[in-house]
Amino acid sequence: MTLQHVDRLRIEAVAEFARAGDTSAVLAELPGEFTRYCRFGHAAVLVFPRSLDELAADLRSSGLEVGERVASVVVRERLSRRHDRPLETLEVGLFRAPVADGREIEIFALAVPPGSDLDEIAAAERASGSETHVGFEVTAPDRIALSGLRTALLDSGFAPDGGGYNAHVDVTVLYFRTDAEDPLLRRVELVSAGAHADMLAAHGVQAEQPAKALLGLMTGAWATQAIGVAAQLGLADRMAAEMPTAALARATGTDHDSLRRLLRYLASLGVVRRTGDTFELTALGELLRVDAEHSLHPLAVMYATSFYESFGSLAYSVRTGREAFEHIFGKNHFDYFAERPELADLFDRAMASSASMFGRVAELADLPSARTVVDVAGGNGELLGRLLRAAPHLRGVLFERAHVIEAAHAALEKAGVADRCDFVTGDFTAGVPGGGDLYLLSRVLHDWDDAQCRRILARLAEAMSPGASLLIVERLLPEDDTPSLAVAWDVHMMCNVGGRERTAGHYAELLAEAGFGVESVHELALDAALLRAVKLS
Repeated sequence: MTLQHVDRLRIEAVAEFARAGDTSAVLAELPGEFTRYCRFGHAAVLVFPRSLDELAADLRSSGLEVGERVASVVVRERLSRRHDRPLETLEVGLFRAPVADGREIEIFALAVPPGSDLDEIAAAERASGSETHVGFEVTAPDRIALSGLRTALLDSGFAPDGGGYNAHVDVTVLYFRTDAEDPLLRRVELVSAGAHADMLAAHGVQAEQPAKALLGLMTGAWATQAIGVAAQLGLADRMAAEMPTAALARATGTDHDSLRRLLRYLASLGVVRRTGDTFELTALGELLRVDAEHSLHPLAVMYATSFYESFGSLAYSVRTGREAFEHIFGKNHFDYFAERPELADLFDRAMASSASMFGRVAELADLPSARTVVDVAGGNGELLGRLLRAAPHLRGVLFERAHVIEAAHAALEKAGVADRCDFVTGDFTAGVPGGGDLYLLSRVLHDWDDAQCRRILARLAEAMSPGASLLIVERLLPEDDTPSLAVAWDVHMMCNVGGRERTAGHYAELLAEAGFGVESVHELALDAALLRAVKLS
């Protein structure tokens, strides 16, 4: 277990408060204006696991339906100031879990690895409960409402207690503190959509926060290159040996001073942390090791090279509606990579690096009722291999391009399931193997425009018998402005392959046109989703 017992009890107490409390009961303790302009949205606590990566699984095993971890900008900055610690030494994440009637708990987590010097921070924060609070969502997020609510709290004896703007979710938060008897009501958070620099300034928070946040976003390309260069140099694999920076520079053939400056920047991004004259990997940095499970090393290299070049011409795609990759390289990216074995191998490994999104597919796929599963454009067969391992009675068919089949065969042989799999070469726009009762399309449709998607689905419909199932793994665009990786990937697809991410409703329309009905949609890791459709008669 990554959490201490005391932190488990603190989470349980906050969850019970959120379950039992209703908006009117909680608001009765606060000024009357709150009943008109706010709703009780969440209760929050700060805990101290050994590892943020292990925490999500730990929380789920305790019965909480936590979502994916997101960056916690404001709490990380508060801890840095309160304990006089550099930001890069603090790894802070936020997990959310619904509890009842639209309310949720927010679990802020500061990673305290064994042997670190962060135990004293954990002890101080548990004692003070400085980050424990109840949160109220401003239902009319304009300046007048937010100003009135702030004034009402101040007039009721609350004192300003910091705040900030989180550009990741476009939200401004204001904190207030009082000496209420209930520990959870001693600190109140107002959450308002949008950037409200004037309110932050009035609250004693630096007024230039939105400008600072925008500058951080504008330098995102620098972060892409820094992480990509780290991957190309193999820093993560060498740093596992806790090598001093001078020795690391010699081993990588780099200039010592320049390498230290790169590592310092990577520390500010949370990829590494500094310990004297050495740098060590954080949980993020571990994913850049070549031998890490679901290593993101190949993806980091790809995003910093071929895709980086094409994304530099994003304006071309926006102006013309055509992919910048073909404009830069003279061919669409599939043909370009197919002609260059090293790039094709890098691309296939990059796609396989996001395989953690497949974690729940086997349990959601209704495998006992299937006999033959056909993976269309299945890459190295990672998803197919998982299903075959989960259901020994299944036979598989991997349908792919010729240059991918050999690598897929080797991967499935290593997984011990190649003897139950047929390998078929072909083009899914021309036809798809028949005979399956379960078909897979994993991260395929988003590569194509709607017209090509219709052709692909038509070929599938021709190959499938009525009642056969189709599982689609894609990132789904949210119907509203909820933050999602799919929004960024949508622009990436536009620029590099001419495809797009889609909402669940958009996919349902395309599937209906081809004779499919959507039966269910389930969330997966990395903001992905599993759509289950059935071939209608």
